[in-house]
Amino acid sequence: MIAHLNGHLAATGIDHAVIDVNGVGYLVGASAKTLTALGALGEFVTVHTEMLVSEDSIRLMGFASAEERDWFKLLTGVQGVGAKVALAILSILSPAEVQTAVARADAAMIARANGVGPKLAQRIVNELKDKAGGIALGGGGAAAVPASGAANDAVSALMNLGFKPAEASAAVNAANDELGPGATLDALVRLALRKAAK
Repeated sequence: MIAHLNGHLAATGIDHAVIDVNGVGYLVGASAKTLTALGALGEFVTVHTEMLVSEDSIRLMGFASAEERDWFKLLTGVQGVGAKVALAILSILSPAEVQTAVARADAAMIARANGVGPKLAQRIVNELKDKAGGIALGGGGAAAVPASGAANDAVSALMNLGFKPAEASAAVNAANDELGPGATLDALVRLALRKAAK
């Protein structure tokens, strides 16, 4: 299993990029948002990956953040949502926006993606509501999502350990408040685990 790639951006297409890792070019499918985030050709990039294996192919999907990869996995777990549809959703909505749409049961927001009809959008919202957890909506109505990169990675780490997104997000937010904005990923994960265990 390939978890991420560190290398130079060798080429991009409408729905993919080629990452050169020590002379080996990895073709990764990607959302429009990821392709934009990667930057210019020749730049050194880190891409989080998910390998899709079927009877007739092995494909590598690439993401600018671990959070986007986690949402891709959640989306493709919904019946009727393949890699193409999941990437279409993540091309127009950031992970935080998908989280907000699911938390608010806003199927219309999901249905803005190319190839997503009202029925499929409703199914996505219904099936992911429990998996995404009852995300606490603040006074401004936005989902409580950690702001920093380290915090996002910490949420992803807790989700990989089996925590629901809402639980992971709440624990990391509490740890982030206590440690302050300069907290390292290691410190955030340790404190968040302690807080989640209470």
